Amino acid sequence: MSGLDYEKSGVCLKKGDDFAEFIKALPSKAVSRGLGGFAGGSALDLSGYREPLMLSTTDGVGTKLLVAKRLGKWDTVGIDLVAMSVNDLIVCGAKPLQFLDYIACGKIDEKVLRDVIRGVVAGCELADCLLVGGETAEMPDLYAEGDIDLAGFAVGLVEKAKSLPSLDRMSEGDLVLGMPSSGLHSNGYSLARKCAGSPAAIAAFGGEDRLLEAMLIPTRIYVRELLSLVDTGLVLGAAHITGSGLFGNLERVIPKDLCLALSWDWPVPKVFEAIQKGGDVPSAEMRSVFNMGIGMALIAKRHDAEELLRIAKVGGIELLRIGELARG
Repeated sequence: MSGLDYEKSGVCLKKGDDFAEFIKALPSKAVSRGLGGFAGGSALDLSGYREPLMLSTTDGVGTKLLVAKRLGKWDTVGIDLVAMSVNDLIVCGAKPLQFLDYIACGKIDEKVLRDVIRGVVAGCELADCLLVGGETAEMPDLYAEGDIDLAGFAVGLVEKAKSLPSLDRMSEGDLVLGMPSSGLHSNGYSLARKCAGSPAAIAAFGGEDRLLEAMLIPTRIYVRELLSLVDTGLVLGAAHITGSGLFGNLERVIPKDLCLALSWDWPVPKVFEAIQKGGDVPSAEMRSVFNMGIGMALIAKRHDAEELLRIAKVGGIELLRIGELARG
């Protein structure tokens, strides 16, 4: 009778090593050729910076992973993972430079993990950053077979004087502009999933699988668009609209003596209507949990807003007037 070893305990080192080799071999400029060491990094070009400020973020995808599991479709949640961190960097004015992922699972399923990492690489390409490392943890006593969890980490750089928000420049009457979301993005899924299973939600969307597919649409990555607008110097502040909705996120980037007056008159994706009907969710609760069709919001002086809107239109960026700052 042979004794116990790591594989009999539920962890296959070879599968982990093979997965790491798969990542290194992916044909993308967003994958660092230095993957596989104890730490990853990239050369810093600090030309043009007088006082560079390095910022870091971390986030996950949450229970949206259960929607991916239900549909057996794993190739987009990696995009979500990148988006949740790089969007947080760009609202500070920071250009994303590096990304790392952490994947935890009960048992390594090569097909699932390869689809996930393809999404991560696609997200890095969209964010113009480099995947410099990561970790894959097989933990059968902590996760059930078929379960995975994801966490992402990003690093960016900004000139300190150009970092956002510029609270001292904001005042009553400044306009709030919004960039449409692709749907739910990656927040509120504990509520959304419970609503989506009801007959009312399914009927509102024309079928359960159609609704779940809409819920799985990846989080939009705003890095290129927002960076082009921030570079104008006209953006006073920006907010990535995640959990706690427009009010909760925008209030983090405006002065304490000001408040938000939003119009709520923009187009709202149909998936939100289905969720609201499915759970008979009050409108106030929907607005406090979900992005309601606006994934990124920015603040500009009223007299600068028209120029920003013009620049956005020329650049093919959809930018909407959604409200203004009022005296709190």
